[in-house]
Amino acid sequence: MPAIQKWRSEGRVAVWLHIPILQSRFIAPAASLGFCFHHAESDSSTLSLWLGEGPSRLPGYATHQVGVAGAVFDENTRKILVVQDRNKLKNMWKFPGGLSEPGEDIGDTAVREVFEETGIKSEFRSLLSIRQQHTHPGAFGKSDMYIICRLKPYSFTINFCQHECLRCEWMDLSDLVKTENTTPITSRVARLLLYGYREGFDKIDLTMEELPAVYTGLFYKIYHKELPDSYKTMTGMD
Repeated sequence: MPAIQKWRSEGRVAVWLHIPILQSRFIAPAASLGFCFHHAESDSSTLSLWLGEGPSRLPGYATHQVGVAGAVFDENTRKILVVQDRNKLKNMWKFPGGLSEPGEDIGDTAVREVFEETGIKSEFRSLLSIRQQHTHPGAFGKSDMYIICRLKPYSFTINFCQHECLRCEWMDLSDLVKTENTTPITSRVARLLLYGYREGFDKIDLTMEELPAVYTGLFYKIYHKELPDSYKTMTGMD
């Protein structure tokens, strides 16, 4: 208690308390002083205490999970890589994918998940769509972001994971567009891909560019429609 009074007298507005799992006995005494859980990791928990005036202005912990799928499209054969999950009540064709790891870029997640599920090697080309869904049962009731990337294949022999997938095949893109045995978002993106194939992928792609962040030594990736070369030259962006 004297420490809390001292922090208040010093004008501090909040206190963070990091407790390793083997010292969890300190959680109850901290809670009796007003500390609340902020978040927990596998080996520790972090509690917080708001000392400022009015309601707490501390930022909440991350509340989203990010799922990424790879639409691996072979332009030479017009075939698209699709899978059926093994553990679903209704097996429908979809793009291979999974959850992004902490600190993993979206494109890297798509390439990794595709290889782990199907054995196909690929390269990130663009971002195609983003679905946002809240109170998602598969995200412990939190929000879920589902991102689909366009990938270019570098291998073609399927060796799919028997634990995760029931079936995996290269399907003609037109057949995927027409089939009813698929998810709504897969059907939407299949139509988008078919349009890009016929009219040019520049019509649908959100391409990626890496830029330096304001924090020294860090970078971020930005995804947007590619500007025409003529406009880049005019504005001095090239």
